[in-house]
Amino acid sequence: MIRIILFLIWVIPIHLISQKINFTKSDTYQRHTELSWSTTGVSGAEYFRIMRSEDRLNFSAVKTIITNEYMDFSDPLNLDTFFYFVVALNGLNQAVAYSDTIKVSESEMSDEALMEMVQRYTFRYFWDDAHPVSGMAKERNSSGDVVTTGGSGFGIMSILVGIENGFITRSEGVNRIIKIISFLQYADRFHGVFPHWMNGRTGKTIPFSQYDNGGDLVETAFLMEGLLSARQFFDQNNAYENAIRQIITTLYEDVEWNFYTKNNSGVLYWHWSPNFGWQMNFPLRGYNEAMIVYILSIASPTHPIPVTYWNTGWTANSNYKNGNTWFGHKLFVGPPYGGPLFFSHYSFIGFDPRGIKDKNINYFDNNRNHTLINRGYCIANPLNHKKYSSECWGLTASDDPWGYSAHEPGNKDNGTIAPTAALSSMPYTPAESMDALKYFYFSEGDLLFGKYGFYDAFNGNANWYADSYLSIDQGPIICMIQNHRTELLWKMFMKNPEIQPALDAIGFVKDPSANVDGNGLSDMKFNIFPNPSSGFIELFFDEDGLIPIKVEIYSNSGNLLLLLNENIFSITKIETDNNWQPGVYYVVVHFENNIKIKKLVLL
Repeated sequence: MIRIILFLIWVIPIHLISQKINFTKSDTYQRHTELSWSTTGVSGAEYFRIMRSEDRLNFSAVKTIITNEYMDFSDPLNLDTFFYFVVALNGLNQAVAYSDTIKVSESEMSDEALMEMVQRYTFRYFWDDAHPVSGMAKERNSSGDVVTTGGSGFGIMSILVGIENGFITRSEGVNRIIKIISFLQYADRFHGVFPHWMNGRTGKTIPFSQYDNGGDLVETAFLMEGLLSARQFFDQNNAYENAIRQIITTLYEDVEWNFYTKNNSGVLYWHWSPNFGWQMNFPLRGYNEAMIVYILSIASPTHPIPVTYWNTGWTANSNYKNGNTWFGHKLFVGPPYGGPLFFSHYSFIGFDPRGIKDKNINYFDNNRNHTLINRGYCIANPLNHKKYSSECWGLTASDDPWGYSAHEPGNKDNGTIAPTAALSSMPYTPAESMDALKYFYFSEGDLLFGKYGFYDAFNGNANWYADSYLSIDQGPIICMIQNHRTELLWKMFMKNPEIQPALDAIGFVKDPSANVDGNGLSDMKFNIFPNPSSGFIELFFDEDGLIPIKVEIYSNSGNLLLLLNENIFSITKIETDNNWQPGVYYVVVHFENNIKIKKLVLL
């Protein structure tokens, strides 16, 4: 009997209910619609039921939720038109308010529109979910008062991106930056260096680990990377922007980089604590994410380190240089396979490595090859993880089903893909990263894309999707996509008058061989037949006659087995070596400074 009564109450005619829900947002993209609504003046609403129809006649319940916002994902293969209305329910499942019915229509989105969509959503993490008192970036979306120094540097740069793209006004951005730097002026510092974590209300240090309760030089460098970019962006002659520039200059000049040399040891140290001194004992030697620390410390106008530290500290590690090739790409510096991809992101959100080189390498080329090796490893997928492919790739530090880890090719690969890895590589591999963006959104978006953009990670083996957002993963996404689109942050950071003299002193020079444009896949297509093969293959290219290309074939472990470095015909027959064992190989074609890879299976 109770069920019948509840049903009868549910179908009370709308005109008998006077309370009204008002939609405040109905944004529609190619694969989802985002709805939000206001319940001002509505009493008794505890739940909201989203109703959807394709013909405005036959509505079905999509979901019942307790919040007043919802993202509804549709079939990725179709462009649909939907009708929505929302019903407010009380605790007895009785309707107490209705919205009007709205109509939305999906439309195909260009690559630019997709990138801006990702940026717009990711920006919300640093704008809507910033700490309410300090404006600093939270360590993660669930971290309460714990704010992070390095992530806030990325967050500051995201505010510049937000202004550039019209997500917020310049005035709104100015006010937020003033809130942040006002907090930083009075927060804990240790010889001018901020801790890794702080309380966003008080500015007091929150220990990152037992002995790490003092200055964190790397996190501070990421913060300064953002602050110095903002100093150049806010260049108007008015009281507010003049104050921004002045305070940022003071914060940068207060950093005692030379103190963190541990008594002129020839290398910088990551940590110092007033309680434990140098007990963390972590010398900053490359290659890793910390290059920006040395650039900023050499550039410091007040507390610089000797330029010789670039060689005695940063590049002195015997493992700094590499020189090996994996999946057709040479890694000039870094650990085997390049390490987690954040090595190629954090220092390069502001520092523009294009067209220059130090005595070792062009770091843009290294970052591009690092990215392509990471992708090539995911394509090879030697551990047979689910979902890995030429579109689903990217290993870096992120959450995973078992906690948090710095994922990278090899024994630290547990099947976890983090969207930040591929998306933050957009300046290096625009075509490949765009393919990944489309896969993450169209194929995984209903589980992977949320209020603040892509969730931190997912793992196909465990059928696991994170519900977390981390500032150090979200920040590089929005910022590096912007560097790909307009070079905004590269331009702002490099405009700082301290930077170029430091680079000159280090020994950076123009690289005349640099090719910084068109680093994605070529438009040229080629096919392999037969594939799988039992002894020979033919390569078919969509060009006629002789083609100036280079063809390489690599084993699954990345060893070069065959090289054709000459003009070849559009149909070319290749005999495979009898010593090649059955298994997976990779055919790498170089054409007009671009690269294309296909998998070959030998039987």
